[in-house]
Amino acid sequence: MEWFDRLSLFTTLDAVGLGFLLFCWVACSFVVENAPKSFQSTSQIMAEFRRDWMRTFLQRDPRIFDSQIISSLRQGTAFFASASMIAIGGGFALLGNAERLRGVAQDLTLESDPIFLLEVKLLVLLLFAANAFLKFVWSHRLFGYCSVIMAAVPNDPNDPKALPMALQAGELNVTAARGYNRGLRSVYFGIASSAWLLGAGPLILATLVTLLVILRREFASQSRQVLLHGAPGAET
Repeated sequence: MEWFDRLSLFTTLDAVGLGFLLFCWVACSFVVENAPKSFQSTSQIMAEFRRDWMRTFLQRDPRIFDSQIISSLRQGTAFFASASMIAIGGGFALLGNAERLRGVAQDLTLESDPIFLLEVKLLVLLLFAANAFLKFVWSHRLFGYCSVIMAAVPNDPNDPKALPMALQAGELNVTAARGYNRGLRSVYFGIASSAWLLGAGPLILATLVTLLVILRREFASQSRQVLLHGAPGAET
């Protein structure tokens, strides 16, 4: 079968659904990370807390508590990186057994897609899992860089090198958290992309629901209100 014939297997609604999925994925990250200061996202508010943490870290003695927090953050990224690897392995296993997957999809939708179409849908899911893995691994490494710089901060808070190094650690911490959050969003939209196995309509619906859930958590959740009330620099 020629590539043109294979592409003809996709309907216009499939193209719309895939485009909508990718657009929401990219746009969601942009909105969350670049929200105006007058209406910051939860991620942006937490970034300020991370910077404030590094300033407080200077005055803490001993600094064992801070090292424990960094260790906990690295464990979280390692867990999700491992989970992403398992998802990637499972996806490749499904690619080698797409015929059985087609039977499952047919039982749910009473329709039977060609094997090529199912494989493309699985590849989209795999791309999201691979992106999540790369984001989690990079986040894990950045938290490691952060811990090294924290260890290099002089014990004397009045040392001229202390504050600049602590601020460096804070920015690395924020960058690592940004990569971690991007990995989580890849997981969310990757799960949404699995709805494509049921058809373009379920894909669009799952994408919309995922987008609304993420935006609600970032801009309209109770946890955001709690963070905002006590955010560094916030008026009381």
